[in-house]
Amino acid sequence: MQRRTIIGSAAAATAATLATPALSQGRIEWRMVTIWPRNLPGPGVAAQRCADRIGQMSGGRLTVRLFAAGEVVPPAGAFDAVAAGTADLYHGVPSFWISKSPGIGFFGSFPYGMTAYERQGWMMHGGGQAMYDEMYARFGVKGFIVGDSGPQWMGFFRRELNSLEDFRGLRYRTAGLGGEMFRRAGASVVSLPAGQIFAALQSGTIDAAEFVGPFSDLPLGLHQVAKNYYYPGVQEPSSAEEIGINMGRWNALPDDLKAVVRFCALSLHEETTSEYDVRHPIALNELVTRHGVQVKEVPRDMLIAFGNIAGEILAELRAHQDPLVKRIADSYAEFRNRSAAYMLQSYAGNFNSRALPIRWG
Repeated sequence: MQRRTIIGSAAAATAATLATPALSQGRIEWRMVTIWPRNLPGPGVAAQRCADRIGQMSGGRLTVRLFAAGEVVPPAGAFDAVAAGTADLYHGVPSFWISKSPGIGFFGSFPYGMTAYERQGWMMHGGGQAMYDEMYARFGVKGFIVGDSGPQWMGFFRRELNSLEDFRGLRYRTAGLGGEMFRRAGASVVSLPAGQIFAALQSGTIDAAEFVGPFSDLPLGLHQVAKNYYYPGVQEPSSAEEIGINMGRWNALPDDLKAVVRFCALSLHEETTSEYDVRHPIALNELVTRHGVQVKEVPRDMLIAFGNIAGEILAELRAHQDPLVKRIADSYAEFRNRSAAYMLQSYAGNFNSRALPIRWG
């Protein structure tokens, strides 16, 4: 899909009033706003899938009409639109809302933190969901995790990275708590929605940009401007996608429709997360073989420096004056540290064994 098709389609949508949900013969229509260009591979497609599935699973009793980024509200305004009740729900990522509370960031991603599967385990079996509910209730929003893009990439850079000195002063598009880590490392962090990244990189307004990973980065066309594609994206070892529902709208639903939304979220997490794992390597191969992208590993000394900064941020949040932020940070860190040793033995042990000089396949 061409970048201009994805981004340009937003302008073709007709604006609509979002003040109240539509009601017709006992049927409810919700309006969803998103932070993504319409049908952007990965999150844009996942948002539409979410809207469609709620309608399908409810037998049409609850339908969702999707409005892509900028069609009704700008991406940065999606959370506030839902909190205020001018939209019924949004599809986005928690990292976009950390200005409201840094504790929100843990539910989406944390630098050097948990993978998608670890974080989902924390949410479902480690108390994360209860704290997620408590945090979002402050703003009149009911949240559900509906997918994860998996380990992200550090992104496309015009110039090579050889040391931390190359990073200082770099105008870098990123977001969330990982963005705060890079800011402290010396980068000039710029927050931009997906539809504005290409133009900023092309014009030289920014020097580098990370968005998701190969599957979603390829259609944005960033490789046309910058050929150095760096991994690992330690700023986001996982990146949860979520829906946030206006609390009044949520409370007004009958119990069976609440169950529909809840189970839609669970099924979407499984489908969306696994799709990223399948599509990322295919897209990466295309970036390299068809577009001449140079895949490069971030130097080890830079990774150590970034990791130490991430540790400083975590320590600050574990001592935060807001008791809820402190509880979230403590719970996240304890779950991650408990999981870390086992993951090295189990998943990492098996991944490393694949690199041995064996004949297989």
